[in-house]
Amino acid sequence: MSSGLWAAAVSRIDCAAEGARPGDKWHLDEVFVKIGGVRKYLWRAVDQHGNVLDMLIQSRRDGKAATRFFRKILKHQGRQPRVLVTFKLASYRVAHRTTMSTTKHRQSKSLSNRCENSHQPTQQRERAMKGFRTVGSAQRFLASLSRISPHFRPPRRRMTAIDHRTELSIRSQVWNQVTEQALAV
Repeated sequence: MSSGLWAAAVSRIDCAAEGARPGDKWHLDEVFVKIGGVRKYLWRAVDQHGNVLDMLIQSRRDGKAATRFFRKILKHQGRQPRVLVTFKLASYRVAHRTTMSTTKHRQSKSLSNRCENSHQPTQQRERAMKGFRTVGSAQRFLASLSRISPHFRPPRRRMTAIDHRTELSIRSQVWNQVTEQALAV
């Protein structure tokens, strides 16, 4: 499927939030990705429901980079969170102080697991693709992946195996219908 058809399929089905408003508790984290053989940092924000709010690829992990990411999230979301959960990186304190000083900030290794789990599909795709070539292509691909991936990963909590299989088959049928429409256009 070409990139134009891929974008059409993604725009036709909003897989991530399905119209729901993002939560007021944001988990922020960064992970290393190799782009063109150079190590970059993928900054990611996830709400308490696991929906990816925003992401940004940068070459640094300092206070200026964190502040830039915080401003991008605020611009995209249009509001501040009630609680901000981050890892104990000093850059987050700098960015929090300058952009969201009224928001409650929790720094803990164990509390940021929600965001750590959202990195797993990214790392799987990065390994399968043997890295990314350019920052722009990585940003576009990861933005699409963050919207599509939750569609095929329904929450397993309190769901029987039969219900899970049924849900996955329904979601696969929806995806097939959407991509067939994109191919027809």
